[in-house]
Amino acid sequence: MTAPHMTAPLWPALSFAEATARLTAPGSPFAVAETPIRGVPTRIWANAPLTLRDVFVAGRAHGQKTFLVYEDERATFEAFGRATLALAADLIRGGVRPGDRVAVAMRNLPEWPVAFFAAILAGAVVTPLNAWWTGPELDHGFLDSGAGVAIVDEERWARIAERRAAYPALTRVLLARAPAAPGTESLSDIIGSVADWAGLPEGSLPEVAVGPEDVATLFYTSGTTGRSKGAIGTHRAGACGVMAHPFSAARAFLRRGEPVPVPDPAAPQRAALLSIPLFHVTGCFATLVPNLYRGGRLVMMRRWDLARALALIERERCTSAGGVPTIAFQLLDGMAAGTHDLSSLETISYGGAPAPAELVRRLRAAFPKAQPATGWGMTETSGTFTHHQGEDYVHRPDSCGPPLPVCETRAVDPEGRFLPPGEVGELWVKGPNVVAGYWNRPDADAEVMREGWLRTGDLARIDAEGFVTIVDRAKDMLIRGGENIYCGEVESVLYEHPAVVDAALVGIPHPTLGEEPGAVVAIARGAQTSEEELRAFVAARLASFKVPVRVLLHEEILPRNPNGKILKSELKKLF
Repeated sequence: MTAPHMTAPLWPALSFAEATARLTAPGSPFAVAETPIRGVPTRIWANAPLTLRDVFVAGRAHGQKTFLVYEDERATFEAFGRATLALAADLIRGGVRPGDRVAVAMRNLPEWPVAFFAAILAGAVVTPLNAWWTGPELDHGFLDSGAGVAIVDEERWARIAERRAAYPALTRVLLARAPAAPGTESLSDIIGSVADWAGLPEGSLPEVAVGPEDVATLFYTSGTTGRSKGAIGTHRAGACGVMAHPFSAARAFLRRGEPVPVPDPAAPQRAALLSIPLFHVTGCFATLVPNLYRGGRLVMMRRWDLARALALIERERCTSAGGVPTIAFQLLDGMAAGTHDLSSLETISYGGAPAPAELVRRLRAAFPKAQPATGWGMTETSGTFTHHQGEDYVHRPDSCGPPLPVCETRAVDPEGRFLPPGEVGELWVKGPNVVAGYWNRPDADAEVMREGWLRTGDLARIDAEGFVTIVDRAKDMLIRGGENIYCGEVESVLYEHPAVVDAALVGIPHPTLGEEPGAVVAIARGAQTSEEELRAFVAARLASFKVPVRVLLHEEILPRNPNGKILKSELKKLF
């Protein structure tokens, strides 16, 4: 599928409703049906794979096409399939049974998708843990999930090696890209290096039955008081994302009055630059899973670096890139520098953080052959929930797009009443990709789940055509470059410092990251501390992206309203 020209006369050629109706009609590739999910009638994609096992089977059928690229390493779909089956068989021999939790904690490495799908094929519940977490944060992930097996890289092992004895359920650790250390086994002893994967036995699918509503994943979302919650993802929730971006692209063609291209098996392979972490649902469900299913090449970056990204886009002729607005801004800088050929890009898509309206205009000017695209989702929606691109995005640059056809949105007032178009309320969502609840947290389920609807905590308005615009966050949270930072978590750590008697975290605007954390703290009378000491205190306890970039010392208790709530709007002015 080649990128369209971004100029179209008399746009839109079709109304939004008509374009959607044509694409979702019975018998079409994006047909929509309905089925009960947890007792609630729910729209589903009629032609989506039912399980992540089905995604794996479809992916392996792409055979000798290149699937994974990491630095100078390359693996075909067949080689990836053999490595995955070898590891799945080993997990089962080692005692993994359906429903057991298998934790995966590593950076973006080719072994990550192998570990993920091997656990899926074994019937386990894959538990991706944030590779940026500190040791204490990883403690919670292991203890809360009760993972019996962990597949980790060397850096993560260094963080938990001395703590492992405190994880009573953990009986086995597989160490990627390193020789076995005391208390671990080497993953390479099971599957070898990437270059060895093609020579592994052909393997066979384990005889483990899974259904669409069976639990497949536990992705941990940030907690407002430092306690992360495991979001229970089903097979259907993880697999239905393969339809999201292709549907959005097809709708954009119809809205321009152009025919939807028919997939051509002989066309050059599409390639996606994967620069966002696989331990996030965007990296896993919106990038890894669709590319495996549809035969796309996944060009992996261990971590984001602009110079390396530009070189990879040029070398691999990447057709898509993005992730969060920060990356889109930096790609603009790279295009302006003119040092690399970025003409292969057809889509620059992002979400996960507020994006200024000016970004879409700048992208369209700098990349006339590429479609800018954006969407909204969260851990609890298994990634993409709303999405739009091309002209729809250009004409509504403040919106994160309409919900996908299988998804529903409502703006709701504090009494739980659905609001009419244009009025601001809490965003409630419903769909097959919404998680089944939280792991061992019936209290959290009761707070946010309402007969199939999920209360997101975001404040939004929805126009008559269904386009969603996020106007504020009801939760006390800020987003730095796509990473959620719950203010209460950081404030709780600051309160642990003996000199701090009052603390508040606020967002400091940033031109590319969206916002960064800044703290204002009141110091106890006679106490001594400094900004550097407090930042180091937080850094020793939380992931680096949560550490305040600035800490202002306040001589008095922080200003509050009559209800005792800190006036964060006033504190923001201090920055």
